[in-house]
Amino acid sequence: MNAQEIKSQLEKEYKYKLELHAHSNPASGCSEVSVPDLVALYAELGYHGVVLTNHFIYDYSTCMRGRSVEEGIAVWLNDYREAVEEGKKYGMTVFLGAEIRFTENNNDYLIYGLTEEMLPEIYRLLPEGVENFRKNYKMPDSVFLQAHPFRDGMVEVDPAILDGIETFNMHPGQRSRNAVANYYAKKKGIGIRLVASDFHFLRGRDVAVSAIRTKTMPKTTFDIASILRSGDYIGEVGNQALILP
Repeated sequence: MNAQEIKSQLEKEYKYKLELHAHSNPASGCSEVSVPDLVALYAELGYHGVVLTNHFIYDYSTCMRGRSVEEGIAVWLNDYREAVEEGKKYGMTVFLGAEIRFTENNNDYLIYGLTEEMLPEIYRLLPEGVENFRKNYKMPDSVFLQAHPFRDGMVEVDPAILDGIETFNMHPGQRSRNAVANYYAKKKGIGIRLVASDFHFLRGRDVAVSAIRTKTMPKTTFDIASILRSGDYIGEVGNQALILP
């Protein structure tokens, strides 16, 4: 069996294509893409699902400024709720995720297996640091990954507090050092290795070109967490190169 035959077989077996790192505006101020445009693009590209991982940062997002925690979170959730409805138009599932940041540094962390009810407590703990968060906030059915851990400005953390790391972050405007991240994951025995676009822009040719592929279509964000824990998924970069975790 040649390489093309192996690729075709894997694509048939892992037929569901999912984006696990995408940002929309206004919930993520750094994103230039509205919810309708984001959902329409991923549907056009043949994705079956998208996890909306908008930035959830203490006292930073315009969603939170001048509002109570409850009011700010409600505004932040508007993008997700709109995306769910937009997804229905295309038969595409939108899942709730978050990219959170603690006040101690500029590290970012992705959570899969997230409910709206979890957000107020997560927000309250953001000033207390990642180690305290992992020690005191139990998420047995979720996974907690460090996003782009070797991008400029990131700080290395104890891998024991992580369920995995983002080893292929394809943000076109950042130097994420994916080769270093992959080497580190192998060296440290990190099981979950994420391939994702870190989608922010419509412009350019290098947007929305990364995914994970799964055998079954997840119904909830907790299903995504379960698939990541199982290791039974593959990554895709450039809509052609397949990567085993």
